[in-house]
Amino acid sequence: MQIRELSIPDAYEITPIQRRDDRGVFLEWYRHDLLEEAVGHSLDLRQANTSVSQKGVVRGIHFADIPPGQAKYVTAPHGAVVDFVVDIRVGSPTFGEWDSVLLDSIDRRAIYLGEGLGHAFVALTDDATVSYLVSDTYNASREHGIDPTDPAIGLVFPPEIGELLLSPKDTDAPSLAEAAELGLLPRWADARAFYKSLDTKVV
Repeated sequence: MQIRELSIPDAYEITPIQRRDDRGVFLEWYRHDLLEEAVGHSLDLRQANTSVSQKGVVRGIHFADIPPGQAKYVTAPHGAVVDFVVDIRVGSPTFGEWDSVLLDSIDRRAIYLGEGLGHAFVALTDDATVSYLVSDTYNASREHGIDPTDPAIGLVFPPEIGELLLSPKDTDAPSLAEAAELGLLPRWADARAFYKSLDTKVV
């Protein structure tokens, strides 16, 4: 597989090698050793989630308090989504910026997001299935959200999907500026210190 870092530090796109024959296709969609080599530490898996969304559904922007935060390894085994990573770490050189990866059942890419990054996606197809491995179990008291339509962030949703479908939880979430004022956002320095504590390359 090929792994490349996105424009947001600590987020990576993973493109698997697909091996096809007359029976179908085989691929490795997750390799802990290759991810560890790229990221600097292993992904300590604690939970696996799957969501199924209709076309136009937006989920996110979600994040968890750090430490320990919640790293995510996300793929779309059926259908297609645009997956967004948003840098919400106060003090980061790319604070408020975002990058995206097309996850679908054709190229079968995945995306890895380090702890403290914001995550969202929009479904491009009906029954878009997203599966993700996470580094910690869900804890409602430590989970937060940011309005995915916040113009200060400016996520770009493909116009061909039509009307966006969002939950009240996401539409009622604060803007990035409001979340900062409320002290909800992780800090770049804390995130970097946490990553270093996990770093298997430290000698």
